[in-house]
Amino acid sequence: MGGMSGKRGNGEGSIYPYKNGYAAYVWVTKPDGKRARKYAYGKTREEVHDKWLKLHAEAKQGPVQTAHRTLASFLAYWLDSIVKPNLAPLSYVSYEGYVRLYIGPYLGAKRLDKLTVRDVREWLTKLATVCQCCAQGKDAKREPNRRKCCAVGDCCESHPSRRVIQGSRDALRAALTHAIAEEEISKNVASLVKVPKPRRRRVKPWSVAEAGQFLTDAAARDDHLFAAWVLVLCLGLRRGEVLGLTWKSVDFETGELYVDHQIQRAGRQILHRETKTEDSDDFLPLPALCLKALRMRRAQQLGDWKAAGDLWQDTHGLIFTTKYGTPIEPGNLTRMFALRARRAGLRATPLRNTRHTCSSLLVALKVHPKVAQRILRHSQIAMTMEVYAEASEEAVRAAIGKLSDAMGGTG
Repeated sequence: MGGMSGKRGNGEGSIYPYKNGYAAYVWVTKPDGKRARKYAYGKTREEVHDKWLKLHAEAKQGPVQTAHRTLASFLAYWLDSIVKPNLAPLSYVSYEGYVRLYIGPYLGAKRLDKLTVRDVREWLTKLATVCQCCAQGKDAKREPNRRKCCAVGDCCESHPSRRVIQGSRDALRAALTHAIAEEEISKNVASLVKVPKPRRRRVKPWSVAEAGQFLTDAAARDDHLFAAWVLVLCLGLRRGEVLGLTWKSVDFETGELYVDHQIQRAGRQILHRETKTEDSDDFLPLPALCLKALRMRRAQQLGDWKAAGDLWQDTHGLIFTTKYGTPIEPGNLTRMFALRARRAGLRATPLRNTRHTCSSLLVALKVHPKVAQRILRHSQIAMTMEVYAEASEEAVRAAIGKLSDAMGGTG
């Protein structure tokens, strides 16, 4: 009953000449319970015989996949069954976008188990040169009279940024890591490809004098977000954290703030979620300036509420709301910050860059070092000696004095 002689053992299925070599099959039970043939191919009879023995062993152990799934079908399964139930909504939205726009169209048809490092490298190289306005039909979706580039044959060459390319690679890598865990593949080809890191522009943070000028301008204009800017600049709070604050978060008696929620935009909805880090569930001491700004904000909001009447719809008890009580878009806060900085005659600095101004501002406001230390631990900014040097300057004293006047006399 030697398998090599061409004679076959019982239930062996035959090995037969095929194209430029040999082929064989084994009857297996598929995951859906149906019986089917699974084929093995090779150049020599011996090679096919070995593969064929492996198939037999596999068939004895349980159900066998006969058709290999494509990357597209694996990614769809990964997004729905793994990412959606287990990760934050924001992660799902981000991964889903990368899969739909940047991975699927180029690699989706490839077999998951046959994806190579070279495939991934070639995909990333190509991705960098594909105009996304053309690929996603952005211009085609505009009103016919407003089309101005790709849809009218004048490509605008909006190529994906380095950040998008890196994000696409990272999303594919995350999915393949899961495929390895499920034993569908044995190595992660996406993690073997290097992608250039996005360049980060270094912008010098505002000095205390600049921060003071910004706040003075906002206070003088009775800006509804004045208290938000104060919290961002004094406490180093992140954008989502400031917008997620509720009145329950503030204890006016003890002068403390509890940072435990954030506002996030996830796809089409705005979420008010608990912050995930343990150490941020901490009371931050509120410097006098912050307390005063929050009291001013409370008066403003009551005014808005009265003015809006029945249109008021604040469900969370948020501190910072639109004039109808709804949450403020995180993206809008960033835009408003840039707009107001320009209006106050200051050089632009990204909103998240203000975290570095926080330590010098606390010193300038003569916040007790113990209090400052607690606030700064939250924003992980090392308090440096040069901060103290800067805080003694005339300009700083003048800036803080002006701010105090604009707020009605008390700092």
